[in-house]
Amino acid sequence: MNRTTGRRLTAVALTVVALAAGTTACSSGGSSAAKGEDDGTYTVWDPYPQFAKDSAWAKLLDGCGGKAGVKIKRTAFDTSDLTNKVLLAAQQGNSPDLLIVDNPVVSTLAEAGVLTTTDDNKLDTSKADPNLLAAGQSGGKTYGTPIGANTLALYYNKDVLKAAGVDVASVKDWTSLTAALGKVKKAGKKGITFSAIGTEEGSFQFLPWLWGSGAKLTELDSAQGVSALSLWTDWLKQGYAPNSVINNTQTTSWQEFASGDYAFAENGTWQLANAEKAGFDYGVVPVPASNGGNAAAPTGGEFVTVPVQDDTGRYTTAQKLVTCLTSTENLYATDTTLSYVAPTAEVQNKQVAANAELEPWVAAVKAAKGRTSDDLGTKYPKISEQMWKAVQSALSGAKSPKDALGAAQDAVK
Repeated sequence: MNRTTGRRLTAVALTVVALAAGTTACSSGGSSAAKGEDDGTYTVWDPYPQFAKDSAWAKLLDGCGGKAGVKIKRTAFDTSDLTNKVLLAAQQGNSPDLLIVDNPVVSTLAEAGVLTTTDDNKLDTSKADPNLLAAGQSGGKTYGTPIGANTLALYYNKDVLKAAGVDVASVKDWTSLTAALGKVKKAGKKGITFSAIGTEEGSFQFLPWLWGSGAKLTELDSAQGVSALSLWTDWLKQGYAPNSVINNTQTTSWQEFASGDYAFAENGTWQLANAEKAGFDYGVVPVPASNGGNAAAPTGGEFVTVPVQDDTGRYTTAQKLVTCLTSTENLYATDTTLSYVAPTAEVQNKQVAANAELEPWVAAVKAAKGRTSDDLGTKYPKISEQMWKAVQSALSGAKSPKDALGAAQDAVK
């Protein structure tokens, strides 16, 4: 095991490792060694178990390995299982050469000493959009590069808006959006659906409204933060949003919108294929900020990272592999497969040229923000938990938005 890594594994990380050790036997990922037996084999761990050995993704990995003169040994894990596996492998000195991981996890692994910085691995991240790259930065260092991004926006039902006499171009801020919801309700249809469930999904969906108000995650109980939560609670009180949002996941929220009765739904790029099957004309607009313009929505998607190795000579080949995977040509193919927006302007332009419907998503991604940005790092999960609890408390009527967010801020402190 790398001694530096061992010393830097934090107490939080070690706790996760201990939990992982207790569940490895029942994991679908197996417990085989990360390293290949011969130095010509480089290991890649990714969160894409949906892609089989004969998939375009697997072939891309093999192709990049061939260009670098090495063989690729790929292991796919469920996203929720991958972090535990990586921390355990680092403790055992058995990290993969390349790790593709959900962007909010990067700061956790970086703080635990599991990942190399771009200073160490010489990875060029200059083409990546700064707002997307920020999700992989901590303590002034950059740990990897984004392979693609998804985010949230508002889907809208063109037929419902037309029947209510609403021009979507008029929806530019919270006041005009709320006015549109009122017209939709008066016309006998339903306003907006979203996910406010008491999990990270609920926080993910609340963030565009929190940030769109001008609030910061470090000051949940600011006047701006209270205005964001008040917007949601007022929508429920006025019948513009259903009470079901309290328990809605992003999937069940989408199912409500797919019924054809709702004017708007907050959801992500991953619903594009379902939108095509919905049976009605739809459009997409970025989530509006309180006083106009586009609100920052949280970024989803993964980073390609290079874990710490005892043999630092492996970084040269690892860097070649990452560079190949994130080249303009390969990013376009990969992000199209994943329904992601590319992290570089060059590939984003190529995506929009091929599919004009991606234009509002590119705009949303350009305004997006990493959940761990602003150097929050491992503080984010605690803040998020208190935030979703506050949302649940306010929407259920247990507390006022001000009291709910005040309690959340006190708990974070």
